[in-house]
Amino acid sequence: MTDRDLLELIAAQVGKLTTQVDGLTTQVGKLTVDVEEIKKIVVRIENDHGQKLGALLDGYRLLSERMDRHEEIITRKY
Repeated sequence: MTDRDLLELIAAQVGKLTTQVDGLTTQVGKLTVDVEEIKKIVVRIENDHGQKLGALLDGYRLLSERMDRHEEIITRKY
């Protein structure tokens, strides 16, 4: 194998590596975009669930207050 053959082989390998690195860079870029979208979705879900949980707790509080009033009325009658 001559020096020229060796240089051509090295150049071909470097070209392949460059192509592979470019492909990986593109994939990482897409993954970064996907992760950002997932973060937005998770934030939206957390907000939605937080509002629903708040509504449930408000309902529980109102029910508890009503039960306390009923208990007071029943206690006065008996």
